[in-house]
Amino acid sequence: MATQETVTAGARGGSSFLRIAIALQTLTLFLQAVSAGLLLASSYGETLHSAGARVMYGASMLYVLAAVLAWKPGGGSPRPVLHASGFLVLASVQVVLGIAHVPSVHVPLGVLMFGLSVLALARR
Repeated sequence: MATQETVTAGARGGSSFLRIAIALQTLTLFLQAVSAGLLLASSYGETLHSAGARVMYGASMLYVLAAVLAWKPGGGSPRPVLHASGFLVLASVQVVLGIAHVPSVHVPLGVLMFGLSVLALARR
């Protein structure tokens, strides 16, 4: 009986961490949109957008970690791991496009990523 309670508590803890990771990722994506606007309007926007990109990428890696922790020890579904891994791939493409200065793909991909992150957050 104690083992079942431990597994259930572990699954809840992993699920909470996963929800926090998705919320953090969604917030960093929103802040990236704000800093992109500042990029167009001020001299310090590029610095903020560049720093924000690193934070957003770190949040995407945290999402993968949280998904794995919610899945493996808690016995949850592996589906969030696939979603988080796919999102990390999108974040990697986004970083490459930003460095290469390809706004025609970078901007729509950022909007798509924000939408997908909000959707993932709503599903949790």
